This record gives sequence, C-alpha cells and structure tokens, in this order.
Amino acid sequence: MEIKKIFLPESELPRQWYNVMPDLPTPLEPDLHPGTGQPVGPDDLAPIFPMPLIEQEVSQESYIDIPEEILEKYLIWRPTPMYRAYALEKHLDTPAKIYFKNEGVSPAGSHKPNTAMAQAYYNMISGTKKICTETGAGQWGSALAMCCALFGLECKVYMVKVSYNQKPYRRMMMETWGANCVPSPSNETKAGQTILEKDPESPGSLGIAISEAVEAAVTTEGAKYSLGSVLNHVMLHQTVNGLECQKQLEIAGDYPDVIIGCAGGGSNFAGHVLPFVRDKINGKDIDIIAVEPASCPTLTRGPFAYDFGDTVQMTPLLPMHTLGHSFVPAPIHAGGLRYHGMAPIVSQLLLDNLIRAEAIPQMETFQAGLTFARTEGFISAPETNHAVAATIREAIRAKEEGKEKVILFNWSGHGLVDMAAYEDYLTGKLSDHALPEEEIHRALGDIDPLPKPKQYKAGTIS
Repeated sequence: MEIKKIFLPESELPRQWYNVMPDLPTPLEPDLHPGTGQPVGPDDLAPIFPMPLIEQEVSQESYIDIPEEILEKYLIWRPTPMYRAYALEKHLDTPAKIYFKNEGVSPAGSHKPNTAMAQAYYNMISGTKKICTETGAGQWGSALAMCCALFGLECKVYMVKVSYNQKPYRRMMMETWGANCVPSPSNETKAGQTILEKDPESPGSLGIAISEAVEAAVTTEGAKYSLGSVLNHVMLHQTVNGLECQKQLEIAGDYPDVIIGCAGGGSNFAGHVLPFVRDKINGKDIDIIAVEPASCPTLTRGPFAYDFGDTVQMTPLLPMHTLGHSFVPAPIHAGGLRYHGMAPIVSQLLLDNLIRAEAIPQMETFQAGLTFARTEGFISAPETNHAVAATIREAIRAKEEGKEKVILFNWSGHGLVDMAAYEDYLTGKLSDHALPEEEIHRALGDIDPLPKPKQYKAGTIS
C-alpha cells in the first residue's frame, strides 16, 4: 500500500522559528513613522505591541527559540500531517507528484494559531489584559480568540462587515472562545464612524478593521493590538510549517520543484515557503508561487511603495506592494485575501525574483475546490482554493511538458464553516469580479504624496 500521510512524532516539533531577515539578499527598507516620516523605533511601537514581539520584528538572529509554554500549546495540533494527493494526480493524469501540508487540523481550522498562540503568550507575560484585532474571513479572529482563552486574555475582534454577514459561524466560534466580535466599520471607534459617514453601506475592508482595532488598543488601558499577517514577527512564527515540511519531504525522499501558497497579507505563504527560500538563496532551483485573487491583485499589479497598513493612516508606513490604503476590494468569499497590501518580506522576495506571483479569478478557484473535494475528500477554505487552483495549473503544465515535477502546496485551512460560499457557487450566484481601474487609480492617488522607497516600482495598472 502506498503511504498517504507523512507524520512527524511530537519529538520532531521544531523548537525554533526560522528568521529569513539575515539571509535576505536585499535588506528590508525601514518602516516609517506616520507623523515624522523617520524610521520607526521600538518606542514608537510600544503603545501597540509588547516588547518581545517588537524585538522579534527587528531581530537579525537566524533562529529564535520557541518558549516551552508555546510548544506545549502547539502540541494540541502540531506537528501537522503532510499528504500525497494520489487521487488528484490520477484525476489530472499528471506525471507530477503533489504533496499538501494540512494546516486545517488546528482547532481553529487554519494555519493562523501558529502566530496567534505566540502573540497571546508574549502579551500575557508582558502584562497585557486585552488584545484587540481585526479579521477578514474570520480565521484569524477565531484563532486569536482561542489562543487568548488558553492564556487567560480578553479578545476584541473587528470583523470585516461583508464577511461578518457571509460567515456567521466564524463569529460564533469567536464567541464560543469568549471573544467579543463586532462588524467593521462600526460606530464604536472614530475610525469606523468616519467611514460610515462617507459610506453608510460600506462592506468594510481589512484596512478599515485594522484602523478600528489599533484605535481601540491605544485608547483602552491594559490593551495591545495584534496582527495576523504582514509583519515580520508573524512570518517568523509561521515558519514552523515550512520547517516541518522539510522534515516530512525528507522522509518521503522528495524535494519540491514547485511550492505554492495563497497570499493575502502573506502569513501562510511565508510560513510555508521561507525555509525553502533559504535553500533557493543557497542555490536550489525552486519555483515558488504566491497566489492571490484577480480582484485584489496586490503583488501582480500593485506598485512597490510606502503605504499605510490601515485605511485611516494610523499604522507606520510599510515598504510593500500595495493597491492603496483606501482600496476596498470586491466582496469575494475569500475574505482573508482581501487586503490592499502585502508583507514587506514577501514584497522584497518578489522584487529579488526569489518568488513569483499569480492572480486567479474567483470562479476558477471554486472549481478547483470542487475538484479537490471530489478527489482528495477535503473541503478547502475559499482562500486555500487559490493554492489548489495554482497547483492544478502546475500539474497540468507538468503533463504538457512531460516532466515529473514534485509540487508542494499549503492547504492552509478547511472550508467547513464556509459552506455558504460553496452554496453560492453551486447555485450560480457567484461570478468573477472585474477590477474597476478607476477605483485603483483613485486609491493609488492617495499614496502619491507619501515617501517613496529606494526600490520604488510602479504597478502594471494602465
């Protein structure tokens, strides 16, 4: 019988996170203070984050030890299994070997607890009483709610309104773990009130929800802010995934020719690929693909520029690929990928040609999700379907080229609380969202006055 699953014993759980920062061929350009335009220092971030996370944000250490308290909690679901997708391979009649890392086995159903657990722990030991955050599709919010419960912290979540309405079970998960979840934009913050005054029917965006969460954190005693993607320390915590993958592929006797992950802010993609990026920097020939929605093409069409991480311009200016902080993406079901910016680390990897990016339309991703469910059995989150779709493309390309490639992708979360999205697809209610260029032009106009990074690169929007 062929081996389907590759398990690691708990003793093989990585005991350190990998930090790509010292290995980057081109160092990241500094984050800038939103008021002064000068590089951000630790004191500037102290009102928002606890000091251990600030130290990790700027660390140049290649490896950072994972505290025992976090390792104990990781053992609830880690190490996660890797699967060989034999049935999908047969269905596609491809010579490629397809492996996927199953991050959907966590209690929250996605990769997000890898950093949520770490952030909750470091906040707890730093004296934080309450964490405020945002969430798109609800995977991050539910993960942080769970981890806050395990470390005895209050949790407040501002959930993008369109996803709040589309995905009520995500909200229920957060409430089950004790979090308070409200739709964003809300009337609870000045940021939310400002947005609602301009557009009472605003569907919300991650940028808006971040503004609300940051404001709530800095105006509430004993509270800090937590972000589930984009920042360096988040990418760091997620590398537990890629480090496990390397051990599992070694057991399988394979090494990937192609590695794929969906990308919204960059967390699951980076955590999956960064240990392999290190290999590529050291000479390995690997095709590493970040996959995003065609309706929110940050990497494929946005410029590399300085921009705010939020809509109301409260965060530092980040050097990243962006569609503009005021951009409100189409209300596609892949809510976790509806973000205007991309992690500086991921953006820099693209600039240095260590990765490439593809944008895939919504309908193709759901068709890929059905194909995967009807061959491998697992129902993917709408975000994860982007990685599945790109994997199918690559497997078909391998067949056309007659090459026996090894493809690895990150199955970043299940879709069992996203069934309304599948119902909409199956009943013909979904469509591909054409990107209105005038909206992109308007949003990018907002960043014209901002400082430009040394590596400034214009987007491809005509």
